[in-house]
Amino acid sequence: MAAIRAAFFDIDGTLLTFGDRRMPDSTARALARMHQAGILLFISSGRPPFQLKQLPPIQAIPFDGYILTNGQFCADQAMNPFFVQPLPRESMPALLAWLDQHPDIVCTFAEEEGSYDNRPATPALNQHCLDCGVIPPHQNVEDPARALTHTTFQLSLYTPPELDAAFCQAVPGCRAVRWNDAFADIIPANGGKAEGLARMMARFGLTPDQCIAFGDGGNDVDMLRTAGIGVAMGNAAPAVQAAADYVTDAVDQDGIWNAALHFGLIQE
Repeated sequence: MAAIRAAFFDIDGTLLTFGDRRMPDSTARALARMHQAGILLFISSGRPPFQLKQLPPIQAIPFDGYILTNGQFCADQAMNPFFVQPLPRESMPALLAWLDQHPDIVCTFAEEEGSYDNRPATPALNQHCLDCGVIPPHQNVEDPARALTHTTFQLSLYTPPELDAAFCQAVPGCRAVRWNDAFADIIPANGGKAEGLARMMARFGLTPDQCIAFGDGGNDVDMLRTAGIGVAMGNAAPAVQAAADYVTDAVDQDGIWNAALHFGLIQE
């Protein structure tokens, strides 16, 4: 097996705990030691660029690059993008028609510098999100027709999983990836974290067998399969664990540290 030169990390449920968005001390130590050993460190998250500013633990780490909005926005260490793939503009009329046909559905539109919702969230949706361990939608409400003239990188569609296939059939050019039951991330049909991983590898002259990836959600599966070593967190769903080469402990049980030790990326 080739020596590992790069490590790719999901954020929520992988680097940070759910709820309080805290990075365990062992995780911070593992990242520091990997960095000192010359291993390149990359974020690979469904979050849009502007949200990283809201996560001090992530800002404190010297990451070498960022794969954001599930692979649709790839940037260097200084957050200068070198690959962007927004949702196809030609898909937006079908999306707006679908939302008109489902007037109770909340959808968050993520742009590079901000996001908005098509309608306010109900108390029931807020509670469902909290039950799923995710933050409820709380963006400014705007007319979703804005998507016809503004670049949208990703949608968060607050629907149950059983609606994913029907939505994607109604809105060509899009696909749904999930890491929780509260909402689906809607990305370009040919997009995803694996595509972002490929772009980052090309940028840094890496091959898959030189890369290790860590994740916990359904949107991480393609990335875990693409990297030479895919590590699922102990808190990951069974399907995610089944797609990984190795299952470590949960995020708040030293999962990153223990996996890094297991693969010889760091020493005690």
